[in-house]
Amino acid sequence: MSRFRKLSQTVWHCQYHIVFCPKYRFRVLKGSTKKEVEDCIKTFTSAQKCELIELNVQVDHVHLLVMIPPKVSVSTYMGTVKGRTAIRVFNKFRKLKQRPFWGNHLWARGYCVDTVGLDTEMIRKYIKYQEEKEKDSEKTIH
Repeated sequence: MSRFRKLSQTVWHCQYHIVFCPKYRFRVLKGSTKKEVEDCIKTFTSAQKCELIELNVQVDHVHLLVMIPPKVSVSTYMGTVKGRTAIRVFNKFRKLKQRPFWGNHLWARGYCVDTVGLDTEMIRKYIKYQEEKEKDSEKTIH
């Protein structure tokens, strides 16, 4: 299977490493809360037609490796995942809302995102190979 995915008019491979944490980096992502966060992330990722490759929920932060199609922005994806996860976690674990300074926010405001792409050298070789391949095809035509 190719690493590329297809939409109606697009071939894509958009993979992101995303890290985010609870507000004030409280160490609350353990036990049943951790399980609920994992389940929510899986559910809301597939609902947006994204593909979760790796998920690691630590006690004070979350790592995701996810493929997001080009028609979904990373900020839209993160807004949905963080927002809807917070709602479900607060509804299920009402004691979390009683923590001081929460202000009904489970997650810290930002997140870290990094693209996971091909190696630069690999891209250079690919481009060079394509140029040679194009020259070869022109020779056969003429």
